[in-house]
Amino acid sequence: MKTKKLLAAAAATAAVALAAAGCVSQPGAAPGGASGGESVTIGIKFNQPGLGLKEGNDFSGFDVEVARYVAKELGYSNVNFVESPSAQRETMLQGGQVQMIFATYSITDTRKEKVSFGGPYFVAGQDLLVRSDNTDITGPDSLNGKKLCSVTGSTPAQKIKDEYADQVDLQEFPDYATCVTQLVNGGVDAVTTDDVILAGFAAQPQYEGKIKVVGKPFSEERYGVGIKKGDVELCNKINSAITKMVDSGGWQTALDKTVGTSGFKPNAEYNPPKQMDACS
Repeated sequence: MKTKKLLAAAAATAAVALAAAGCVSQPGAAPGGASGGESVTIGIKFNQPGLGLKEGNDFSGFDVEVARYVAKELGYSNVNFVESPSAQRETMLQGGQVQMIFATYSITDTRKEKVSFGGPYFVAGQDLLVRSDNTDITGPDSLNGKKLCSVTGSTPAQKIKDEYADQVDLQEFPDYATCVTQLVNGGVDAVTTDDVILAGFAAQPQYEGKIKVVGKPFSEERYGVGIKKGDVELCNKINSAITKMVDSGGWQTALDKTVGTSGFKPNAEYNPPKQMDACS
C-alpha cells in the first residue's frame, strides 16, 4: 500500500514538471502566431448552405472544408466551430474568442484597420439567382420591371437599382432563405448577393432543378481568413496552407463537394486564387 502511494506521488510530480516545461499542450489554446496546439476555435456562419451550415452536431460547406484543411496544416487535431455573425466578427477576433474566422469575410481596407487577413481563399462576385426555366434575366441590366429580393438593410439590391436597372422592384426579407423560398414560389423574379452564396442555396436537394445562378458576376468580393491584427506569422502559415490546398486539388474538390451540384462555376479569372495577399 505504501509503495502504491509513493508511485502515485511520483507520477503526479512528474506530470506537474512536464506541464511546467511546456510538454503538455492545452486544448483550445490560441495560436498567437504559433501552431500545433491540440485544438483551435474557428468562427464560421451557421446558416449559409454550401458555405457554413450547422445541422445538429454536424458542420458543412466550403468555408468549413477550407477551415479544416488549414487547421490540419497548422498542426491542430481538433477544430471547435463557433458561430460568428457578421456584426461580431471583429470583436470576436480582438477578444480572443476565436483564433480564425472563415465566414464569407470580405477583405476590405476598413476591416484591416481592426483585424488582419490571410488569403484570399475565394473570390466571389455579386450575381443573380433565378428559376431554372427563366431565360429573360441575363444580368443586372435586364431587371427593369422585375421583382428583386435581397436581405433587409443589405446593399446588393440597391446597387442594382442605382447602377443597372432603376425600374426594378426591390423586395426585402429578413434572410436569404426567405428570398429563395419566395423565388421558388413565384413571389419574386430574382435574388441577389454573392454568387457562391447563391450557389449554396441552389445546391440544396430540395431546390435541385428549380433554381440556378445566372453566372455573370458584376463585382469582386475577396474572401479572407480573419485573424488578430498584426499576427504576421499566423497569416503566412495560413497562406501557405491555402496555396497547398489549391495546388493539391483539394480546393477544387471542396468546392465541387459543397456547391458544385448546383452547376455553379466560379469566375475562372480569379478562382482558384493564384496569389495570396502579403501579410502585414
